[in-house]
Order: sequence, then C-alpha cells, then structure tokens
Amino acid sequence: MQFIRQCPDIPERLLQMHEDGRVVLFCGAEISFPAGLPGFAGLVESLYQALAVTRSAVQQSAIKVGQFDTAIGLLEADVVGGRETVRRAMAAILTPDLTLANATATHEALLMLGQDRKGRTRLITTNFDRLFEQVMVSKSLKLPTYQAPLLPVPKARWDGLVYLHGRLSAAPTPGELDRLVISSGDFGLAYLTERWAARFVSELFRGYTVCFVGYSIRPPGSPTVMPR
Repeated sequence: MQFIRQCPDIPERLLQMHEDGRVVLFCGAEISFPAGLPGFAGLVESLYQALAVTRSAVQQSAIKVGQFDTAIGLLEADVVGGRETVRRAMAAILTPDLTLANATATHEALLMLGQDRKGRTRLITTNFDRLFEQVMVSKSLKLPTYQAPLLPVPKARWDGLVYLHGRLSAAPTPGELDRLVISSGDFGLAYLTERWAARFVSELFRGYTVCFVGYSIRPPGSPTVMPR
C-alpha cells in the first residue's frame, strides 16, 4: 500500500529563502478557523445579530460587495454606545473554543516555521485573538510581542510577533478597543492619514519575502508569496 502525503506545492525558491532567514509569515483569519473563530464576513454577520440591528440599505449594500470595514463603521455610527458597544460585542464573538480538535495546531506550527536559524521569530498577524500567545504559554515559549500602533522596525534585528491591527486582551480597556483597526475609518488612519501601518508594511516588503497564510487569495493550502 502506498501512502501519499497531502501537502501544498511549496516553491523551491521559497524554501531556500526561508533557510536564509528572509521569509516573514503574514497570518490572516483562516488560521483561527479551527478554534471556531469567524472570518471578516462571519464577524460582521455575527455583530449585526448580536446587537439586533436591522441593516439599512446602505449597510446591506456594503456587505453585499464585501466592504465589511465600511459596514462596521456604519454599524458603530448606528448603535447606542458606538465604537465601544460594537467592539465589546466583537470581543465576545472572537472568544476561541479551545476544546475543538486541533484548535491551535496551526498556530503552533507557524511559531515553529516563523523562526530562523538564529532563533529569531518573524510573524505578523492581522487577527485580534490571542491564540499565538496561548500556544506560547502552553509550550513555555518566550517571544517579544508588538501591537498596533506601536510596531517594530522590520529590519535585520527584528524579532517577535506583530499584531498589525491590534490585539484583544483578556479584559480589554476602552482605549485598547478604540485602537483596533477594524472599520473603514481605522484603516484610513492606519494606512492613509497617520500611515504607521503603511510604513511598516512598505519597509517589510523592501526587506523580506512575505508569505501570506490564512488568506483566501489562492485556493486553500496554497501559499501566496510576495518577494522582495
């Protein structure tokens, strides 16, 4: 009997760049699916349900065309309590179910793959959840972490896990909730007005090959690579 191992077709060039310490893993929502967490579309749907808001024609139009950040901005303007109300509901929705099989298996693998031969880890996530840190605690791993808007300079000495759009702590304060990059206004500040996220990403692309994991840019299981 012959067994065929199921795995993505990883380009030789990417493997070599990883060996050379020139690859950064950029992680999206799909890595947290095994822990029962939703993607952007599912998050928006759950928010409207949790807050019992009837969508206006403008909100429904934004959702229909995939402008989920706009839909969240409109929702924040529509509910009592605004941003904080929406973001506290979001924190509840983004509570992982660690009892699910392989809930953190992907995060554990990425923490291992994100480390170069010199022991430096270069991982970026746009997720708000703390699944990486839960793995770090369970495995007694020590790793610097950074969260928006206080980001490191992605140069040769950079070492750590970056929450590019912010992170939900166990008991988030109003200030922490306000700093999350989730609505269209937040993205405008981070990438167009204040540009702290844009500067980080631009410098990242100049210095490294970026491998996107957990984004639906290609068929599931296919790495998407942006070479420097």
